[in-house]
Amino acid sequence: MPLYLSRFSYTPETWARLIGNPEDRRKAAESYIESVGGKLHGFWYAFGEHDGYTLWEAPDNVSMAAVALAIGSGGALSSLQTTVLLTVDETIEALRKADQVAYRPPGT
Repeated sequence: MPLYLSRFSYTPETWARLIGNPEDRRKAAESYIESVGGKLHGFWYAFGEHDGYTLWEAPDNVSMAAVALAIGSGGALSSLQTTVLLTVDETIEALRKADQVAYRPPGT
């Protein structure tokens, strides 16, 4: 199954609610991805541009998009970005296929 890395930031209101009622959000994240047949591999908070990161596994892009849409529409986040991750083997396969693409740079 494909892996996905999400970067998210909470709204100030969400942080205020969590300060008033600390909660382990991993359990919620697990239930969201498991509802589409996936798995949560990790959940981290961070300093910097994003408040947190999650590593998910989902059956396909549509399933992961459904989870991202549901989370993003809930109003607790100020941003959510999800990246499809490729394995090394998938990247090597893509590199081999890229050699067969007749790409022409703009203006040439």
